[in-house]
Amino acid sequence: MKNQLAINGGSKTMNKKFVWPVFDESDVDAVTEVAKSGAWGNPDCTGRVAQFEKEFAEYCGSKYAISCVNGSVALRLALIACGVKPGDEVIVPPYTFIATASIVLEANCVPVFVDIDPETYNIDPVQIEKAITSKTKAIIPVHFAGQACDMDKIMEITSKHNLKVIEDTAHAHGGEYKGKKLGSIGDAGCFSFQSSKNLTSGEGGIVVTDDEGLFDMINSLRNVGRVKGGEWYEHHNLGCNYRITELQAALLSKQLARLEQQTQLRNENGVYLNSLLEKIEGIQPLSRGRGETLHTYHIYIFKYDKSKFSNLSKKEFASMLGAEGIPSFMGYPEPLYKQPLFKEKNFLCYAIPEEVNYTDVCCIETEKACYEDAVWIMQNIMLGTKEDMDLVAEAILKIQQAVNS
Repeated sequence: MKNQLAINGGSKTMNKKFVWPVFDESDVDAVTEVAKSGAWGNPDCTGRVAQFEKEFAEYCGSKYAISCVNGSVALRLALIACGVKPGDEVIVPPYTFIATASIVLEANCVPVFVDIDPETYNIDPVQIEKAITSKTKAIIPVHFAGQACDMDKIMEITSKHNLKVIEDTAHAHGGEYKGKKLGSIGDAGCFSFQSSKNLTSGEGGIVVTDDEGLFDMINSLRNVGRVKGGEWYEHHNLGCNYRITELQAALLSKQLARLEQQTQLRNENGVYLNSLLEKIEGIQPLSRGRGETLHTYHIYIFKYDKSKFSNLSKKEFASMLGAEGIPSFMGYPEPLYKQPLFKEKNFLCYAIPEEVNYTDVCCIETEKACYEDAVWIMQNIMLGTKEDMDLVAEAILKIQQAVNS
């Protein structure tokens, strides 16, 4: 039966498979060329790695780019290079991947959680200033799902309090705020090239900055403490080998050539899907109009109101939507401060004051997103057609009609 839900044995609304990553023979040829050359590593941080760094910095409108093994390391190196000291506080949102907060602990600093704006799921600028103390030294705003944070307000607050701003841009390659590429607005911007990301080489990361001092320090930290002009066995800083390979750089250069067109398509599909879903009672797309001029839709998120679906739980709804062929997910099950790492204080670092306690933290909007509201649609579908977006809306309507009949 056409209207029978797929989860109950009916036909799927969507039968299309969305491939990720997107590649062709030019990617294969680039990697083959590196493999045949025998020059797979880049101990001097030159060659294809340096070329990709130059390309990426230019793409972001930044002076410098320093690649490294992953996005988590990119964040940690940027934070350390910004000069934080053990025991300093760093403001982060609780609705993000664990690395945004865990790298703060790795730097022997204290994560301070600030709630999200329920309309965008980005850190709420109104709440930031309330969390600033004499120990606050930095903030890591996350451009979550590819939606730009309200960077004007964040930069105004951080300038007033002399705080460093490290943009977590793991979801937002190619995104823009008021025409400026995300990652290029704060003191540093950190990206991930992990396999699900909008720009990928399987693993990898990069930091962009306009600050020459930050560039020199991050460059040293990712290359075992070496410095420009120094000898090979001369190590000035507490760094490690966080370099990427020539193979990764070859892939990334090819992938970067596709990024702008892909980002424009994601943005167009996101705007169109918003126009469809906002007409469905009980479905609310996250809002735009906070300064973003290009949304990367690494995740397409909408808010689900179960009261308009016969009180069907979010988990049941997401399962039904997935069964209809829509690559969907419930999102984060818990705020970061409810993870065992924070509840049990398994920090393995020496500088977190004993009185720091996350068991009493409560970020209301984050908890609503985790437990009740947020449904994610994964990024690969956003490279589909308008007809694919129509099918997403059709699948949701099909579920609604079935459960309400």
